[in-house]
Amino acid sequence: MKMKLTVLNDNVAGRWCRAEHGLSFLIEADRKVLFDTGSTDLIGYNAAILNVDLQDIETIVLSHGHDDHTGGLMLFQGRKLICHPDVFLKRYRHSNHTELGMKWSENEIRSRFEVQASRSPVKLSEQIYFLGEIPRLTEFESQETAFRKEDGSNDFVPDDSGLAIITGKGLVVVSGCAHSGICNLTAHAMKVTGIEKVHLVIGGFHLQNDDRVTQSTIDWLKAARVEQVVPSHCTGFAAQAAFYKSYRFLPVRSGNIIEIG
Repeated sequence: MKMKLTVLNDNVAGRWCRAEHGLSFLIEADRKVLFDTGSTDLIGYNAAILNVDLQDIETIVLSHGHDDHTGGLMLFQGRKLICHPDVFLKRYRHSNHTELGMKWSENEIRSRFEVQASRSPVKLSEQIYFLGEIPRLTEFESQETAFRKEDGSNDFVPDDSGLAIITGKGLVVVSGCAHSGICNLTAHAMKVTGIEKVHLVIGGFHLQNDDRVTQSTIDWLKAARVEQVVPSHCTGFAAQAAFYKSYRFLPVRSGNIIEIG
């Protein structure tokens, strides 16, 4: 079972492709799925450079409702949109009170897309699973948040989710930001699919420093015998350097292609 992952956008530009703060991966397995859409319509430019036809994409999955993952949605219309129900929440940063939720209302999105909002996992194909709401079980992840809801309460981003893709080499776990914790997300992917062998974990990990949380995350992934770990997007340089000591990954750039199978 093969899989191809094309980075339509990540924070770092490639040789030909541009970049912005955001994430968008095209997954091609037994079904073609766009995972997140970046901050703006930049993925349209990069797709043209990469000879990717965005009109071929029938299904879009949102990892969560932040604007750097949903900004390119208006490039599309009439597609199936898979997400957690809370992606439509209004949300703000604690630090400066600026809004960082989706730019469009739930009604506007539902008028353009066939929305399937689910807290439970959704089997998209024989290979690909949307993971739904992630149980938060580790004692070191998702203990603090930089965000708040409209009523002022803390926003721990309950809509945070990801994809699990079954390949011949094991599971590929794809994260947008892992606000739920990348270990929690990986454990849930294993439970949902019933597959314990994890070949690759890739995406944003929402870790900034080489601290106790980052080291506990690395220890957990090593104990779970995850073969490859590739942090990107919202993972800070110090945290990426800590991961590199255990997992000698190539940095993710817009335009990168990863093929497994």
